[in-house]
Formats: sequence, C-alpha cells, structure tokens
Amino acid sequence: MTRFDTITTQLAAQAIELPSWAFGNSGTRFKVFSTPGTPRTIQEKIADAAQVNEYTGLAPKVALHIPWDKVDDYAALRDYAGERGLALGTVNSNTFQDDAYKFGSLTHTDAAVRQKAIDHHFECIDIMHATGSADLKIWLADGTNYPGQGDIRGRQDRLAASLGAIYARLGDSQRLVLEYKFFEPAFYHTDVPDWGTSYAQVAALGDKALVCLDTGHHAPGTNIEFIVAQLLRLGKLGSFDFNSRFYADDDLIVGAADPFQLFRILYEVIRGDGFGPDSTVAFMLDQCHNVEDKIPGQIRSVLNVQEMTARALLIDREALTAAQESGDVLGANGLLMDAFYTDVRGDLAAWRESRGLAADPMVAYAASGYQQQVAADRVGGTQAGWGA
Repeated sequence: MTRFDTITTQLAAQAIELPSWAFGNSGTRFKVFSTPGTPRTIQEKIADAAQVNEYTGLAPKVALHIPWDKVDDYAALRDYAGERGLALGTVNSNTFQDDAYKFGSLTHTDAAVRQKAIDHHFECIDIMHATGSADLKIWLADGTNYPGQGDIRGRQDRLAASLGAIYARLGDSQRLVLEYKFFEPAFYHTDVPDWGTSYAQVAALGDKALVCLDTGHHAPGTNIEFIVAQLLRLGKLGSFDFNSRFYADDDLIVGAADPFQLFRILYEVIRGDGFGPDSTVAFMLDQCHNVEDKIPGQIRSVLNVQEMTARALLIDREALTAAQESGDVLGANGLLMDAFYTDVRGDLAAWRESRGLAADPMVAYAASGYQQQVAADRVGGTQAGWGA
C-alpha cells in the first residue's frame, strides 16, 4: 500500500460548494464579457453546476445569492437541484446593490434603513427553511471613505444590534457566518475589515455565529494559515470562500496565484481538525470567470483544492512533530516541502477512475459537447450576471 492509498478515504469525503454566480457573467476587470451559453436562470446555473459534480464528484452543493437567485417556489428549486444530484447550500445576502445602502446597511444611522437590511436577512432565513440550507452568509460593503464621515464606534454598535436581531431569527440547525474584507468599496474604513472584527461580532452572538474566511480578502503578505489556525483553535471558523488574488480581491481561480499558500492553508485546516467527517467547516468557492469558460473554471478550481488537500494529507505529522519539538528547523521545513512537491496527479487520476469518474475531468468535460449544446440552446433572454 502506498502513502497515497492511506488518504483516499479522507479525500472521498471532500465536498466543495459552488457559487451560483460563478456561472453567470461577472468579473473584476473593466468590462464583464458575455459568453455563449451563459445561464439565464437559476435553474440553468444549477444545471451547469451539476456538470462540475458529474465529472469531479467534489461539488454536491450550490450556494444561492439573494436577490440574484430569487424564485417563486424554493421548494421546487430544491427538488430541481435534487433531481440533478445536488443540494442547495449557503444562502448569501445582498445589501450592497440598493440605493438605500449608499451610507451603510446594518450599520446605517437611519433605523428604517437598518430594518430594511434586517428584513432582507429575515427573507434569506425563510429561504433557508424552504431549501434546507444551513448557513446564512453575510458580507457587508458598509464603511466610510473619509475621516470623520461616520462614527466608527457607533457603526460597530449598530452592527452588533442588527446582527443580534438576525441571529435571533435563526433556526436550531442554522448558522450565521460573517465574512470580512479589508477594503473595497469603503476605502477609509470598512466595518468588518478583518478576522478579529468578525470574530468579536460573532463571539458576542453565540455558538451558531462563526467567521467566514475568504482567501482573497487580505492585504499582501498576510499569513492566512495563521488566521485559519487561530479561528480553528477558537472554534469559530465556519466556512471558506476559496479564490486567488494577485493584487486585491481578484476572485481568480483558487490556487492560481500561489498554490503553496493554498497547500499551507489546507495543512492548517487538517491539523486543526477542520477537515473530515466531524468537521463543521464548509468549503466553498467564491470566484468570477470573466475571460475563461465558467464550467471548466469551476472544474479546475475544485481539482486544485483536491490536489492541495491530497498533498497536505501526505505530510508525516508524527515526524513533523518530532522535528519541531527537537528544534530541527530544516528537517521540519523539509517534511512540508517534500509533501508539497509530491506529484499526486497520476494517483488522483487512477483513483478517480476506480470510483467511476473521469481520470481527467477537464478533458472529459471538453469532449462531452455540453458547452456547445448550451451555446446552441440558450439563445435569447437575458444572461445572468451580477444583478441576476
């Protein structure tokens, strides 16, 4: 039995949630390019997501974004996804595209605006009940552009009160995960700019409130794996939004900018018991595909996470602990580097085939003809994008 054979049971349990919006036209360049075959409805987004899961076996859930994915019958949408082998996952709120939120949503000085934002989250929770979703994810664009524009402490107080009202509405099996982002669109101060602020807010709410860590939402040079280790240590890491950044919040394919960073993050996840059957940490992608095809972009993304997870699982943790405790600096580092440089692609391909999956999902999808078929079928209507 090879070392790889010992980790296949753990790999088989891996699940990575797909974002519905990744299948629409979106991106962080100066222009959003439309592409043939782009979904026009949430049902078509789900159909495309099912292709990712069919070829990889890694993506059994699709996250929704409200109001982009609003429908009249969420139970029917749940059934539609189920017929395609998928479940509906995290429900993402949106308080950044309404004129009322120009100066804030959950932090706004106007109680009526705050209540509007709270009511939107109540609607999201109702949708969660209908879809069977467990997580409500909140990302806020709230903040200020100029010193003195707003009362920084007052905004934190109002945020705490608003989150408290939303938290009280959660069902017994539902969670609130609060995402952070250090800038954009607020450039002087952001109301939830870092993991510490998110942690402080969710810790005050209770056990069902946790932090969502987006791997692209950090300043250059930030040691993200340290944040992962700390949040796992505190029992407050609820979910990941996986993507890559070269400069800012680029929302590029996870692992594209720095595969070694992704490897280090996943090692800390595994070391901190954030991966496996007993873990409650949810893995999700949060990406845009502006110059590449969307379905292959999502396939490549989940494969990147799987590959780096496999490499991280190959680390000899007993030997690493011994090296660390004996002060063997280079020996400890070498154990990590040996695992990172291990080429597991052939092993993963053979293992996929043994499970009835394509050895190379990218090649299999390209040969399937699905992309050409939807390009021919999806003519007319309005292609989905940031607002739909």
